[in-house]
Amino acid sequence: MTSKARMAAAMRHQPVDRVPVMCQLAIGHYLLNTDVSPVELWFTSEGFAHALVTLQRRYRFDGILINLLGTDPDWMRHVAKISTEVDGSQKVFFKNGDWAWCPADDNVQYYPAQGRRYPTIEEVDPEKIYYDDPHSLGGLKYPYYFGLEPYEPDPDNYWPPYIFRTIDLVLREVGEEVSVHAEIFSPWTQYMELFGYQQALLYLYDDPGKVHAILERYAAGAADLGVQQAKRGVDAILISSAFAGGGFISPRHYEEFVLPYERKVIEKIHRETGVPVYIHTCGALGDRLELLAASGADGVDTLDPPPLGNVDLADAKRRIGDRLFIKGNIDPVNTLLRKSREEVRADALWRLKVASPGSGYILSSACSVAPRVPPENLTVLVEAAEEFGPPPM
Repeated sequence: MTSKARMAAAMRHQPVDRVPVMCQLAIGHYLLNTDVSPVELWFTSEGFAHALVTLQRRYRFDGILINLLGTDPDWMRHVAKISTEVDGSQKVFFKNGDWAWCPADDNVQYYPAQGRRYPTIEEVDPEKIYYDDPHSLGGLKYPYYFGLEPYEPDPDNYWPPYIFRTIDLVLREVGEEVSVHAEIFSPWTQYMELFGYQQALLYLYDDPGKVHAILERYAAGAADLGVQQAKRGVDAILISSAFAGGGFISPRHYEEFVLPYERKVIEKIHRETGVPVYIHTCGALGDRLELLAASGADGVDTLDPPPLGNVDLADAKRRIGDRLFIKGNIDPVNTLLRKSREEVRADALWRLKVASPGSGYILSSACSVAPRVPPENLTVLVEAAEEFGPPPM
């Protein structure tokens, strides 16, 4: 089977020749393990596409997750100066006074000339909300617009064509061999980023009606982006919903503020494209696995084990494994970062034994692979899947 066919079969609980392997890598891992500079990765589609394909081939992963939108090919028109530090970190100084810090091993940080102030819920008009991308040029703003030149966004013509460039470049490079996935931010994640985490949680009590109106608009935008990405040719859509675990909100709040809006996103993508959709949620999920399944998603990603989360893989397989494909559960810190190659192999073989019967399992780190995980601890994952062989049906 090709990697693309293997992933497609596993996501549909169909027989596979071996369990597919696909980890989401932290941006810092790409920076430390490829020849792509921080500025090239963050500000050029070519740089990020090259990093994605390079490490997919090195680790022999069956899939690639494109978790940054494409970039404006003419972005340098905004730049006054770029400086490079001894450690490889870079600073980009823009003509409008903004600047960006691009660490050699971590995510970009934007510093607007006027500073960033979170809006209050009273200041936010839900009709001016559609989709926010914190990694786009200039970072988050309210009302949101792409790039550094302010304009009035039109939800009917919202997406600059360049945001699909990374998808196009990766698909052109891997053809029909590798499963390519794209990422959208969940309505809940965008809501949390809009106000800042603490204040966003307080608004659930202060003005729940306004919160629902905001989430409704974000759901429309996220669904629209997922549909556009699917029509561009990706094989699956990941909904990044990092802040919906037990460390942030209760099951009751999850059911009220997360579930209905992720369901709307999934329903539209399914209805208009038929492409599989899965949810990435970090942390303690043991008390809400059935709620995740109730979203209509095809799969769930991370399933953080203790001590990062509280998901027991056998328990998750029993509770939701007949309805959703499950991806993850290898501890990215205490196992992939800190253990030896042979210990990682043993850990992977155990998870394959527990989760692969009946197909529907993708071997993966629970959350993102940390920047300094040794590459040899990732190349061993496909070796373990090959050693294990076809899962029992």
